[in-house]
Formats: sequence, structure tokens, C-alpha cells
Amino acid sequence: MRDEILATESVACLNGALSHLQNIWEEIGIPEDQRLQRTEVVKKHIKDLLDMMIAEEEHLRERLKKSIDMCHSELDTVCQELNVTPFKPVHDSTMLQLEKELRTQLEVLIKEKKERLQELKCLREKDEDFCDILCITPYSIDTDFVPSINQLDAYRQYIASLNEEKERRWAEFVNIKKQIIICMDELDQLPETSFEKDVICEDEEAFCLSNENILGLNTLLQQLEIRRAQNEAKSSELRDQIVNLWNRLQFSQEERDVFAVHMTGSRATTMRLQTELVRLEELKLQNMKNVIEAIRQEMTFYWEKCFLSTEQRQAFAPYYDEDCSEDLLQLHELEINRLKKYYQTHQELFEGVCKWEENWKLYLALENKASDPNRFTNRGGNLLKEEKQRTKLYKMLPKLEEELKVQIDAWEQANGSQFQVNGQNFIAYVEEQWELHRMEKEREKQDRQLKKNKQIEEEMLYGSSSKTPSKRRFNGPNTPGKVRKLNGTSISSATPNSTLRSTFAVSVCRSPISRPPLSGCKVSHSTKPPRFGLNERNKENVSHLNGIGMAMSGASTSITTPQRNLSINSVATTYSEFAVILLFAVVYQSLWQHTVGIRARRRNAPLLRSFVVN
Repeated sequence: MRDEILATESVACLNGALSHLQNIWEEIGIPEDQRLQRTEVVKKHIKDLLDMMIAEEEHLRERLKKSIDMCHSELDTVCQELNVTPFKPVHDSTMLQLEKELRTQLEVLIKEKKERLQELKCLREKDEDFCDILCITPYSIDTDFVPSINQLDAYRQYIASLNEEKERRWAEFVNIKKQIIICMDELDQLPETSFEKDVICEDEEAFCLSNENILGLNTLLQQLEIRRAQNEAKSSELRDQIVNLWNRLQFSQEERDVFAVHMTGSRATTMRLQTELVRLEELKLQNMKNVIEAIRQEMTFYWEKCFLSTEQRQAFAPYYDEDCSEDLLQLHELEINRLKKYYQTHQELFEGVCKWEENWKLYLALENKASDPNRFTNRGGNLLKEEKQRTKLYKMLPKLEEELKVQIDAWEQANGSQFQVNGQNFIAYVEEQWELHRMEKEREKQDRQLKKNKQIEEEMLYGSSSKTPSKRRFNGPNTPGKVRKLNGTSISSATPNSTLRSTFAVSVCRSPISRPPLSGCKVSHSTKPPRFGLNERNKENVSHLNGIGMAMSGASTSITTPQRNLSINSVATTYSEFAVILLFAVVYQSLWQHTVGIRARRRNAPLLRSFVVN
């Protein structure tokens, strides 16, 4: 459709040009015959141009046809050489498309052909090298034709097998050569034949690794070994024992080289070998004991990590065997390997149990510190930190136990056996630890209760002692102001808190009058009026106290009376009477404290102290 439009436009353009020329000619005034001639010239020019263009396009068509035919021919040849299927172009392709496709495909196949030939050349060169080294015939392949992919793959595999064979023969050659050199050194023998010289003296790279040469090496080695065995007939047993001991004691090559002069060929002597054997036996015993001890230490370490019970540990009887031997060493090695494997299999569970054990021990340590009365003397806030840590552990331990229980249940279901810690189930072990801790706390509580009851009985029998520390006085000289203040109260120079003792030196009680009351030493500066109501209400109790005090002392005693030691005879006629009176005084003192309160107790402190003294 577009071609028709272009053709129509070309005709219109030609008609327009001719019409324009006619107008120019008419305007110029060219005659009719000349205009016809000029029109013929225009026609001829146009016809020649079109003919030339047609000829060029026809030449292009012919050239494309020739190229297509040539590409077809070459493609068929290359496909046949490469053993691939011929190229089949698309049927509805134009000449240009067909020529391009054929030319591109031909270039690809030619490149592949060159690559195959180049690879064949490289493989051929490697094959020739291996043939020279291994003394074998070359690989059978026709180099005049392009090899197929399968042929190249087979050739590559063959070259790889030759390389492996070369490496194997080379390793065998080096190994046999070393053994031959060792045997010749032991036999004090030098290379004699040409083959021996080629093996020992010549460069290793120049040695031909043929099957015949490898067989000759083995034969030579066997001959040398036979000769060496004949020369060592007298000392072979000793040498074997020494070598075995060297291996078991893991002697280094340097240590072996020290005695190597007596270990080969005719140089070996029976006496030297016997001496060396005795020395090695002693070293074996020493090292064996050390090795066994080291294994036992490691075994103890894994026993602890695996939480094995005493019965499980004692089940390995060789652990307690002191007779060091090779069999004992072997048994220990087998057992330590078993323990390591057992620990690695259950490592996650053992680490969890170990974590619980560490937290449990820390919790018990904090519990013991919490019951220690000396903990209040610590500085730096340690008491609060320890209490927070103890509370945290108390909450964390049950959670950790639950996690371990879930893991242990899953493990027991998977393995069909029971997971034990110290010879028992882990949950039972944990419950036992908590029960032991509870019993220990209960025992401590009972001990404290017994101690408290015993103290109460002693106080009832012998009197109580003040546990409140007295205020420490300065022992410097009294100032005049102090002397004037103390004139109203007679202070004894005796030691404070002296005790009443009987004539038999039995402790009765401590005298509370060792120091004057604070109200007697200092003037009260309180702005509050005295509470006479409490004193009035307590007159009856005070008079009763005074009566008891009279009965205990036999006479009225002033508060300012100096401190003195009293005997049981001065307090009561009998011991039972004194105990009853003392018990009544203790009960009344407790009733007094709860009744009058702290301030009333301070105001009436002189009266109470006077009562206790009397």
C-alpha cells in the first residue's frame, strides 16, 4: 500500500516537473519543436537513471543468491565435519534475512570447529608427554578430521586417567625410593647396577615411570629387605620391641636419631640394644603412669560435668587399679572417649543443669549470708544488693527447672532412656535439694528457738543483762561545770554494769545503777508541761514497786547510793523466793513499758532503776 503511494507521488512529482518545464519554456518563448526535443532529452535522462538503478538492484539480487548458495554449501560441509544436524532456515524468510542467518550460523560452526581442533591439539600434546613418562602408546584418534564432542570427552577422560596413573606411579616411586635408600643406609650399601644408580643418583624427573621400572623397584626393595632381615636376625626381636616402645611413647625423629646408629645393619649390637630396651621400659612405666594419671584427672573432670553418681564412678574399676600396664592404659583411653562422646551427646542438657547448680549454690550462699547477724556491719549497700540478687535467684530457679524439665522430657522420649543427674532423675534431684534446704532452715529455726528458750531460762534463774550498748564516756578531767552538775547525784567510780554476785561467786544480775539516769545528769529543757495524769494513775504501781523493793533489799536504798555487789542472802532468804520475786519484777517491767509509753518510761526511769537495785 505504501509502495503504491510512493509510486503515485513519484509520477505526480514527474508530471509537476514536466509541467513546470513547459511553463518555463512557454514563458521564454521556445518554439514547439524545440520544446518537444527538450522533453525527449528529459525523458531519456529519466529512463537512463531508472535503468541504471534497476541494473544495480539486479546485481545485488544476484550477489545475494550467490552468497546464499555458498553459505548453504559451506554449512553442509561444516555440519558434516562437526557431526551436527544441518541448519534449516525459516521458509518465509526474505533473501536478506536468509543470507544473514546462514552467514551467522556458518561463523558459529567455523568457530566451534577451530576450538575443537585446538583442544585436540592440546590433548595430543599432553598425550605425548604422558606417553614419554609412562612409556605407553599414544591414544588412537584420527587427527585429520574434526573430532566430535563425544570423542573429545573420551580423550579428556583418557588424559585425566593418565594423569592419575602418573601421580600414582610417582608417589609409589618416591615411596619405594625412600625405602630403598633407607635399606641401603642400614645395609651400608652403595648403588652398584645401572638401574640402582638411575634410581638413587639420577634426577627423579628423568626416571621413566613404566610398569617395568615400577616392578623393578619393588623387586629391588624386596631384595634389600631380605638382605636387611638376614643381617638383623640376631637382634630383630630387640629392635622390634624398641620400635614399638618408640611408637607407644611417641618419640620424635630427633630422639630416635640419637640411637639410630645402633638400629640398622651391621652396626647394631645386642648389648646396646638391650640397654636401650631397658631404658625404654623404664620410660614406658614412668610415662604410662603419667599418662594414666592425666587421663584420670580428665575423667574426673568429665564425671563432674556429667553429674555421675559415686556408684557410676565406681563402676569403672580400672580407675582404682594402681598396676600400670598397656591394657590399663587402653581401658582408660576407651573410657575417656566414651565419657567425651556421652558429654557431647548431652552437652546442652548438662550445661543447663550446670547453670542450675551454679545458681543454686549462689542462692544457698546468699541464704547463709541473710542469716548471718554480722551482715548489718557491711558498708556500701551490699546488703541491699545481696537481697535483690537472692530474690532474683529465688524467682529464676523455678523457671530454669521448668525449662530443663521440658528439655529432659523431650530427650527421654527421643532416646527411650532416663536422663540422670548424680544417679537419679533430675526432677527428683531438684526436689531433694529443695527438701534438704527446707530441712536445714527448719533445723536452724529449731536451734534458734532452743537457744532462745535456754536464754530465757538462764535469765529467769540468774537474771537478765542489758544488751543495749551504754554510751561511752570521755575519761578526761571533769570541768567545773560538770562537777556542779554532778553534785546532786552521787556517782560511783566503780566499773559500769557490774554484776551482783553471791558469796559462791554465782552471777545473779547486773546492777542498773552503775550509771546515773540521764535525767539526773542533765537539766530538762522541754517546753512541754509534765504529764501529771500518768504519774497519778501510776501511783498505785509505784507504791507497789516500792513495797517490793523494800522486801527485796530489807531497807530503803537511795538512788545516789554508790554501786555495790549484792549477795543472794541480802536479796532473799531462799533461792526460790528470789526467783519468784525476780520473775515478778521482769513481768511488771514489761507491763510498765506497754502502759506508760516511751516518754513516761523516760520520766520514771530513776524510780524503776531504784526498784531494781532495791
